[in-house]
Amino acid sequence: MTRTPLLRLELRASPELAGTLLLLHAFAAACVAVVLPGAWGGALAALVAALGAATAWDRALLRSARSVRFLELHPAGVAVLGLADGSRLEGTVAARRNVNPWWVTLPLGGRAGRTLLVARDMLAEGDFRRLRIWALWGWVPGVAAPQFAA
Repeated sequence: MTRTPLLRLELRASPELAGTLLLLHAFAAACVAVVLPGAWGGALAALVAALGAATAWDRALLRSARSVRFLELHPAGVAVLGLADGSRLEGTVAARRNVNPWWVTLPLGGRAGRTLLVARDMLAEGDFRRLRIWALWGWVPGVAAPQFAA
């Protein structure tokens, strides 16, 4: 894509999201161990906990080669994801977005085919606000026009 993006956002690791993912997967693992006692239950609980660690590593801490490092938003709802391995994925952002004060989810169609969750601490405060406005209204607040000399 050669067009200039409306908004380019550099993502950073989210320790809060990583901790939440680990905590929720640990709770799910404990539930599995209670419901399914024995060796099979313990093995399944360990796998659930390992899934939580892998998810936190990839999606929250951005340490995987396929982790999203930057997001570019273009006109007409097109988004480009820049991955840690240098590749880029392009897709159209679906209309069903979840926007709240803590995170924004962007379901992408096309080649990207994934949902990107951007937590509040993954961006600077102003960038997170701009992303929320774009996700809700489809436009980015611009800089005021320069004032003319009197």
